[in-house]
Amino acid sequence: MESMFEKIIMPAGIFLVSAALLLGLRGIAFSLFSRWAERTATRADDIVVASLRGPSIFWAIALAIVAAVQFAEVPKVPVETVNKSISVILIFSVTLAVANLSGRIFKSYIQQSNLPLPTTGLSYGLLKGIIITIGMLMILGVLGVSIAPLITALGIGGLAVALALQDTLANLFSGIHILVEQSIRVGDFIRLESGQEGYVEDITWRTTRVRMLPNNMVVIPNSKLSQSVVTNYYLPEKRMSLLIPVGVSYAADPERIEHLLVEVAKGAVGRVPGLLGEPEPFVRFIPGFGESALEFTLICQVREFVDQYLAQHELRKAIFKRFREEGIEIPFPHRTVYLREEKEWKK
Repeated sequence: MESMFEKIIMPAGIFLVSAALLLGLRGIAFSLFSRWAERTATRADDIVVASLRGPSIFWAIALAIVAAVQFAEVPKVPVETVNKSISVILIFSVTLAVANLSGRIFKSYIQQSNLPLPTTGLSYGLLKGIIITIGMLMILGVLGVSIAPLITALGIGGLAVALALQDTLANLFSGIHILVEQSIRVGDFIRLESGQEGYVEDITWRTTRVRMLPNNMVVIPNSKLSQSVVTNYYLPEKRMSLLIPVGVSYAADPERIEHLLVEVAKGAVGRVPGLLGEPEPFVRFIPGFGESALEFTLICQVREFVDQYLAQHELRKAIFKRFREEGIEIPFPHRTVYLREEKEWKK
């Protein structure tokens, strides 16, 4: 009975008490660190606290195991097994901490430096995957598993896996190609070949997610996206031209119409969100002589694609109001039809 108490009950009790004490101290420490990090201006301390919160649980468990082994009489063979377990826990937790920390630092640095690099789920996942793979190889080394036969087996089995996962691998490499080429970036407003348009929310290892203006999400496989024709309204820059066609009566003076349209557009700059004053709005007598009207085109600049809707709305109202005040007619399509009797036609 005493032997059972020394070999099982006592180590288990020491482990549970130590784990509870260490986890409690951990919770208090992270609570204090979180409050301190919120009061500081820099984001570095917030990133460190968030990255170490999860792995610190494993560190507390490892220390509790060490305490149980140190203060209890454990046979030699189980001690060696326990030491290997502690090493595995520590390597795994440190790997997890480094992966989380490096991933968050990578995202924060790219966002603050405005570098033309993607901060998508795919790039973040690749960075974490490389670090975790290195950690797993270290764990196999601690457990005494030879890596060379494993790599050989993976190389042979990789051919079968590649054939079985053709679509998955195609999407993965297509996603990497999209990220490297920078033709589509997270945050860009794009229009797909099918006519759907919206903001690129994320580029993952398998799909690209596009949030449409009605707040619906379109999920596109990367392989299909890389092969389709896509219009990116944020390249080479966000600013774009807005063309508004205007038709007036043939009795109107073209010089006067041009002057009025430019005046209305300049007056809307600063009042209409997204409408730009530089370069200045201008008018072209294009398409020109229509069937029922003189057709002009008012050309302005808007800040980005979605700003065109409100700009068109406000400019059309202002143009209609100004034309009504000036007595300028906006004609509707009409045709003149001449009729003659059948007898006259035969003559």
